[in-house]
Amino acid sequence: MPGHVEDTPGEGLMGAAAGAAGVQPAAVRLLLTILAGYPIAAFYTAYVAEAVPFKTLHHMFFFACGAGLCYLNYGVDTYHSLLGILVTYLLVRFLRHNIRLMIGLNVVFHMSYLLLGYLFTASNEYDILWTTPHCVLVLRMIGLGFDISDGLKAMGALSKEQKETALPQVPSLLELSAFAYFPSGFLVGPQFPLRRYQNFINGDFRQHEGNVEAGMRRLATGVFYLIVCQLGLSVLPDSYFLSSEFAEVGFIKRIFLLGFWAKFNLYKYVSCWLLTEGALIYIGFTYKGKDVHGQPDWSGCSNVKLILLETGNTMEHYIQSFNVNTNRWVGQYVYRRLKFLDNRTISYVAALGFLAVWHGFHSGYYMAFLMEYMIVSTEKQIARFYEQAILPQYGSILSRSDIYNVLYFVTLKSYNIVYMGWGLTPFVFLKYERWIVVFAAVNYFGFIYLIIWAVFYQTFGHFSGNDHGQ
Repeated sequence: MPGHVEDTPGEGLMGAAAGAAGVQPAAVRLLLTILAGYPIAAFYTAYVAEAVPFKTLHHMFFFACGAGLCYLNYGVDTYHSLLGILVTYLLVRFLRHNIRLMIGLNVVFHMSYLLLGYLFTASNEYDILWTTPHCVLVLRMIGLGFDISDGLKAMGALSKEQKETALPQVPSLLELSAFAYFPSGFLVGPQFPLRRYQNFINGDFRQHEGNVEAGMRRLATGVFYLIVCQLGLSVLPDSYFLSSEFAEVGFIKRIFLLGFWAKFNLYKYVSCWLLTEGALIYIGFTYKGKDVHGQPDWSGCSNVKLILLETGNTMEHYIQSFNVNTNRWVGQYVYRRLKFLDNRTISYVAALGFLAVWHGFHSGYYMAFLMEYMIVSTEKQIARFYEQAILPQYGSILSRSDIYNVLYFVTLKSYNIVYMGWGLTPFVFLKYERWIVVFAAVNYFGFIYLIIWAVFYQTFGHFSGNDHGQ
């Protein structure tokens, strides 16, 4: 498995553009590929959607567009995704009636292949290589295996979401390839089931209006977040937080700078998802139903909840608003599939563990998801303690105090900003030798806070009438 793409088309041109922008050539290719979804959507809407009656030609169009864009990004390394699609097709075609074997082989193959890819390509940075779209493909193919297995079960045995994604028939290899390479969906997500692709091809969403306007609004929002991201990271680059200069800044300023830096880093992902979603909306792929005003709702593939992201005040709000479709996928295909364990904590930890492994071998991923579990658990404990031990005695007094309400808002918002910096540090810096430097520069405040609360809660938590359960 090659670690670098040396024969990617257009490297010279991309290199010149990247140098002018101060970013990696791979990042420029990634952005241009995402933006290519808009002219593809316009062409399809104008010349293919209604004019071509044969579904096979629609599949060929999307496969050709997606695979071509993949090749423009990763050259001959495109064979990795082609191989993954072929293996899944063979498994679901010939082993679908042996559900456990089919699902087991499908999961093991894709996760093993992805991890081997990481092993041969990983560096100290976040690399934009063939593994970038491949990790999206892995979830798509694993989910397909479960959907095929659900299609063999009685409808009464399925949950509501399983009924919406179950596949009673095995797709053709061409249909599966078109689904996997769907433009504006194969590179950075979002995750969506084959049933949505089939509904789109069948024209189920085509009669609804407003998608073009909604798509262009999402495009404009994505461009805005991209600009903010680039400006913010130009002022607060990653390298600054590894420097002695950062360590010498006052402590309060340090933790807030880290928090704002984390926001700008999040915007890298947010901008890509918004640009991708805009193209999917434009082509009419994201129909969700009617909104409260009876108008078409085009948020069916939204990967970020912007209002909650910007107004939330806890780490759990970040989780609920960020990478929504991947989290939903993990909830459906990992967390709820472990229901037989009859233990929510074990299922939750297993889901986070799966996400960490899916991201790769870097210690930063495992620390980030460990911190997510610890921080969210702590937030829930604090909320219970506050609601059961503080509000019953002082709630009426506090609610009438304007000073308290202001302090309450400022405290939560400050916590939201500051702790985002702590939580995202290992995810960005990846290597222990790097993220531990940043942790040390902010005096390990995140660990200290968690330890202090744990001691307090174990000592006084019983006064809230709580049994310390998660």
